[in-house]
Amino acid sequence: MVVLTFKSAVVSRAGRRLPGRQWWVMIFFVLLQGTLPAQEFSSLPNFQSPVYQELPLGAIKPRGWLLQQLTIMRKGTTGNLDGWLKKISDNGWRGGNGDAWEATPYWLDGAVPLAWLLNDTAFKIRMMQYINWTLDHQRPSGYFGPITKQERESGKSITAADCNNGEDWWPKMVMLKVLQQYYSATEDKRVLLFMTKYFQYQYQALQQCPLNKWTEWAEARGMDNILIVQWLYQKTKQPQLLQLAAALQKQTLPWSKFFAGRDWTINAAAYQNDQHWMARHGVNVAMGLKDPAVHYQRTGDKKYLSALHTGFKDLMTLHGLPFGCFSADEDLHGNNPSQGTELCAIVESMFSLEQITGITGDVRYMDALERITFNALPAQTTVDFNNKQYFQIANQVHIKKGVFTFTLPFDREMNNVLGMRSGYTCCLENMHQGWTKFTTHLWYGTKDGGLAALHYAPSEVNVKPGKSKTAVTIKETTNYPFENIIRFDLTTNTPVSFPFQLRIPAWCRLANIYVNGVKLRTEKGGQIITVSRTWKNGDQLKLELPMEVSVSQWGSNSRAIERGPLLYALKLKEEWEKGTDEHQGDYFTVHTNDKWNYGLVAEQLKQDPASWKVNEVQQIKDDFVWDLQHAPIEIKVQAKKIPGWTIANDIALIPVTARDGLYMGRVENETETITLVPYGCTKVRIVAFPVVK
Repeated sequence: MVVLTFKSAVVSRAGRRLPGRQWWVMIFFVLLQGTLPAQEFSSLPNFQSPVYQELPLGAIKPRGWLLQQLTIMRKGTTGNLDGWLKKISDNGWRGGNGDAWEATPYWLDGAVPLAWLLNDTAFKIRMMQYINWTLDHQRPSGYFGPITKQERESGKSITAADCNNGEDWWPKMVMLKVLQQYYSATEDKRVLLFMTKYFQYQYQALQQCPLNKWTEWAEARGMDNILIVQWLYQKTKQPQLLQLAAALQKQTLPWSKFFAGRDWTINAAAYQNDQHWMARHGVNVAMGLKDPAVHYQRTGDKKYLSALHTGFKDLMTLHGLPFGCFSADEDLHGNNPSQGTELCAIVESMFSLEQITGITGDVRYMDALERITFNALPAQTTVDFNNKQYFQIANQVHIKKGVFTFTLPFDREMNNVLGMRSGYTCCLENMHQGWTKFTTHLWYGTKDGGLAALHYAPSEVNVKPGKSKTAVTIKETTNYPFENIIRFDLTTNTPVSFPFQLRIPAWCRLANIYVNGVKLRTEKGGQIITVSRTWKNGDQLKLELPMEVSVSQWGSNSRAIERGPLLYALKLKEEWEKGTDEHQGDYFTVHTNDKWNYGLVAEQLKQDPASWKVNEVQQIKDDFVWDLQHAPIEIKVQAKKIPGWTIANDIALIPVTARDGLYMGRVENETETITLVPYGCTKVRIVAFPVVK
């Protein structure tokens, strides 16, 4: 082991004093010199800087209903899981004998950003116990993680030469994401040296201990490892890191080839057997979404962007569900609205889309992130953020024990109930990154020193944009996604020039932009627009996104009602009951006594969307939660009951329709007015309807 001692300054070989970040680059070079073959660096890839740069953790502050959501998480499982879940309370990631697998890193991956988003000192101190232990207990070889059985018994630490005595690569990939976020918040340079040493170890060990040595999880999820390698490259500019990234790509499932080749998506729709299931496991697919963008970043090869576009379109065509994600129960399972989606697949899809947004700047993936976040995410947990569904179903007329039509039904029949430990606990540990990382990706920096508001929610951002790097605070005031007005109020001590970018969602036909109450221009949806000017203290930029009712088509010739970024579902009275499972503890079932077997009347679907009746039934307040009681908007639609549409095998399978989309069976004559509410506020519902005359 080489021990490096530093004084107040570091001196280069030429005798120059190296400021700040440069001496860390020098350390990196010293550590890797002679480790990687020099001939591999003769031709460097065309690395692409991200179109949008992530802001430091803590620069964005939640406000309004979003702050309420994060505060609830702090009071619930996100803030207390280490005391509520045994395998985390005594775990190897803090030196104990418990969990050495993914549970603790998963939890920290959402809990660490939450601590800094809320600027919660006590919570930060608790997070630092795990971060400091991990940083302080890195082995001389660069290996890190819980103390292994071999190390405890022999007293010798893991080296690259005996990597066989180490443990799986996969949990370390999650912990690297945790440390990257911690660095974003603090710029603690221990993280850069830590990762430098670990990636040196990893490059040396990969031939003897490939990603799939212990399990298939690391092989399926290697793109998360590559993501952090390339993040470090942007900090240190050492080309050896790109060679490591390329080596990792060779050992990771070829998601980009899957997406481009198309047969993979088709076969996943046709087969739900035990062959090649890791390549269609929904959470793996959700993580794999970022694979083409990550490789495009390193290589500059646009074939990866094409693969991403083709693969995402095929995925959502063959497996997509109205709430914006794909079926994943646990495997990809077609596009019928009675299939389930795992909560881990929801939050990992969100993270992948956030990364794709930054790397590519493609508005399509920003729109996709918005759809999942405001529809799928809130529907799958209780309002106290203490219970979750392992699988949610789009057309879900009850939440109960059962096997449903999942590819992973479990003999305990606990995959659909709302419980803390129902199904696998991976979702209980991993769900915390959903809202927290969405918050950290509301705003991005631009290459020209500007600022971009790419996703909308009440928030505040503190930045130093423009050439002058003048401090600016922008307060985003809105009840989006429930209202169509977003106001950005600027505070600055001196005028500052910078470009301000805004996303106009594709669902918005025409958006209006105002500066200080004066209309600036009107723009079409599906694009990023820029307002460049010298901004002064007190300036206000206002974005108006008129929301119209629309009808979308989904699996089995069904139709869904949308308005703006929100999907709307049949409002059904909920009857909650508590139960207890001897293996997985307390859980909740939810039923309804209301009628649900309605078809939408075809004539109304042909009408001008402006004629649909939309009611704002209550205002959004800071205590807002995503439930039926607080649903702020209702849409009235015409419908008729379908007597033959009943529950079979615990699911409400869509009735067969004709080629023209109409259900041809018996329909009751009476036309009724039914009420739809935002999908994210529901637990039982119909969202994908058949159409009747």
